[in-house]
Amino acid sequence: MYIESYQKSRYLIIMDKLKEEIEKGNLTPGEKLPSETELAKNFKVSRSTVREALRVLEQENIVTKKHGIGTFINQKPLYSNGIEELFSVTDLIQRKGYTPGTKLIFSDYIIPTKHEIQKLNLKDNEKILLVKRIRTSNGDPLVYCIDKIPQNLLPNECKLDRESIFDFLEAKVNIKIDYATTSIGTTSYLPEISEALKSDIETPLLVLKQSHYDENDRLVLYSVNYFRSDNFDFHVFRKRLK
Repeated sequence: MYIESYQKSRYLIIMDKLKEEIEKGNLTPGEKLPSETELAKNFKVSRSTVREALRVLEQENIVTKKHGIGTFINQKPLYSNGIEELFSVTDLIQRKGYTPGTKLIFSDYIIPTKHEIQKLNLKDNEKILLVKRIRTSNGDPLVYCIDKIPQNLLPNECKLDRESIFDFLEAKVNIKIDYATTSIGTTSYLPEISEALKSDIETPLLVLKQSHYDENDRLVLYSVNYFRSDNFDFHVFRKRLK
């Protein structure tokens, strides 16, 4: 693995070489990479250069560094989706040809927090329907979903009775989700959620926070979805404006 070209930054060349080895199958998911010292010797570069290459590869979710153990090749994400299109988790699973399922954790009307009152534009003394679920794909835990709906939008004591919350709103109260605003972030290990998703302490979670609006621009649903970062890759198509 000798580096012949120095036209690119050395750490970028190392990244390209490691990615190439992964694509060829010479480095396989779950495999432990040689130590930084060994890689530096093989590539004939400094350890700091190797360390920078591994740092960026970890940011790209290609490898995972486990403190005191080493650096490991990650599995390729099972799901890779653009977020330009608004889709439900049920849609996401079915498009892959898998069978969606649900494990209900909690579903009831609760008194909202101050933040939830402001976020959902709630009236005085109004409750929200809080639903916590684990969405499964072929029986395996995939997404931890937390959904909040203003009580005034729903019939008396109406509760979720189907896989898709989009379908539930449309069937029960004739509300069709038209668009959503989304923020994407990451969080470290969360005991309740990570354990429910069978995610180890080293694996971060992807977090999608979405405010859903109907055709009349009403905020009708606020959701927070947690995904295992080794299962998902979300991307956005961007075009330069002229």
